[in-house]
Amino acid sequence: MSVTATDLAERNAGKDLYSYQQGAINKIFQCFEEAPEDYHLLYQLPTGGGKTVIFSEIVRQYLKHHNKKVLVMTHRIELCKQTSGMLTEFGVTNKVIHSKANLDDQADYSCFVAMVETLNNRLNDGKLDISDVGLIIIDEAHYNSFTKLFKFFNKSFILGVTATPLSSNIKLPMNDNYNELIVGETIQSLIENEFLARAEVYSYNVGLTSLVVGANGDYTVKSSEDLYTNSDMLGKLIQAYEERSKHKKTLIFNNGINTSLHVYDTFKAAGYNVAHLDNTNTKSERKKILKWFKETPDAILTSVSILTTGFDEPTVDSIILNRATKSLTLYYQMIGRGSRILKNKSKFNVIDLGNNFHRFGPWGADLDWQKIFRSPNFYLDGIMSDDELEENFRYEMPDELRAEFKKSNSVYFDVKKTYIDSIRKGESSKVVLERSIHHHSYICIENSEDVYDALDLAKKLGDDIDYRIQRYTKCISKSTFNFVEWLRDDYRKKLRAHIRENFDDLYEEINGYPPEE
Repeated sequence: MSVTATDLAERNAGKDLYSYQQGAINKIFQCFEEAPEDYHLLYQLPTGGGKTVIFSEIVRQYLKHHNKKVLVMTHRIELCKQTSGMLTEFGVTNKVIHSKANLDDQADYSCFVAMVETLNNRLNDGKLDISDVGLIIIDEAHYNSFTKLFKFFNKSFILGVTATPLSSNIKLPMNDNYNELIVGETIQSLIENEFLARAEVYSYNVGLTSLVVGANGDYTVKSSEDLYTNSDMLGKLIQAYEERSKHKKTLIFNNGINTSLHVYDTFKAAGYNVAHLDNTNTKSERKKILKWFKETPDAILTSVSILTTGFDEPTVDSIILNRATKSLTLYYQMIGRGSRILKNKSKFNVIDLGNNFHRFGPWGADLDWQKIFRSPNFYLDGIMSDDELEENFRYEMPDELRAEFKKSNSVYFDVKKTYIDSIRKGESSKVVLERSIHHHSYICIENSEDVYDALDLAKKLGDDIDYRIQRYTKCISKSTFNFVEWLRDDYRKKLRAHIRENFDDLYEEINGYPPEE
């Protein structure tokens, strides 16, 4: 069902439900009426589409027409509170089951909201009566922590809701636990009809060969910290921010607390208005930081994964993915934090420093969720590996930097071709870096009046150097973190030395006359 002009009229009139939301509710209730009592239904709707609004109205209608109770499950305490508040707005009296909740009055309630771990403890202790619970609603259903509770509800209709019906654990596909998927509005439709803001993505190619994939199928925090805390990556982050997001309210996602702290220190040292937030902050600290972030127009907030769900700040103007992920769900969640629309906000920036755009495609691409739900492994197997992604990369100088090399017809150096040619001639692979250094020296001197200008230009070639080193280590099949770091440092030292030693000769070769004394 596509969104129509009627939706906008309803929206402007301040209605709680838009027509696409009502359409989803009708489909869900039709399934509820026709399916067995223990049916498991999954509903997909993008972040910002109003999943909580939809299932709150479902709870209201269910309790009105059925003589059974409802249980809503979430995976975080913040979501519990938000869900409880939304249900209350819809006129549904509810009880939050938290770790210190008194259950003596549970018979007085028809609706309960609980965090999964707390609920699991209460059910195992036999302290919660679930004999008359007819409807279970699971928010953020792609998290697998919920499945261990299914054994308690073999006579209840289960409705899972999620923006991405792809399990967070590849070993536990969602079609193992849900009978059917209903797909809601697409991101593109919500954008076109002004329910979501449009993402303008700027992807910076990053070498990820040093990253390690952990048991959960995503990159480990340790390997991510090693990469994203080095000075080159922090410099690239600042550069990207200044090129695309300067003075915009910016949310930065990292994989690891240590990385986020490095990011905080880097932006602070550069004089920017920045704060850091992670799960070790107290409730009062978190509240204070988020209040500051809301009220400060040019605020930069660097965090780990704490703000990927349950965080709604429409004034966010820019999202920076300062991490790589193999999780489609996390990719959509992070970008979705900037998609809330405002009166004067129809678009937002996304800076991708983890090749995520190349891995998953554009946020809002026309994904076949039904196919992904039915055959998740087929989808996951089709995602390009980092090696495949980087094989297609070609470093392009930013326009501002390229202007400083305007006398050079070409600044590109083909590492792979040079390597193949050298091997065919029986040469050592080391000549590849020697020829690369000579090329870098040449273009620096070609665009300089003296050796100091050339050395200054060489300092600005960090990204190009890293790209060439990454291509070289692929050619020689050696890419341990320490080796790559040594190569990067060694290359820079040799480039500076090469410029000093060869400036006069190369300058005369290029210009036809020696440099002035």
